[in-house]
Amino acid sequence: MITVTHYLLLSTVLFGIGIYGLLAKRNAVAVLMAIELMLNAVNINFIAINRFIVVSQAVGQVCALLVIVVAAAEVAVGLALILAIYRQRKSVNLNDFNLLKW
Repeated sequence: MITVTHYLLLSTVLFGIGIYGLLAKRNAVAVLMAIELMLNAVNINFIAINRFIVVSQAVGQVCALLVIVVAAAEVAVGLALILAIYRQRKSVNLNDFNLLKW
């Protein structure tokens, strides 16, 4: 039988993979995907805790929906910025993003 521990372990592994992708990758699109993976790991936590611990309320599901909305907005803004920078620099490498330097 699958328990809350299994879900929390899966979420921890996904969050760890997301942290690794965030710290190790230099491609801006890969970094955005790593952030999405971390947000989905948080969603798994919300749903698992709502399912196994707080049974009578839908607080975890509402929080997961809010995280999904924030993730969609983050992707829209992030991809727009990446496309705008790509048009100028012809690269999506994070080391090339020095637009704010004097």
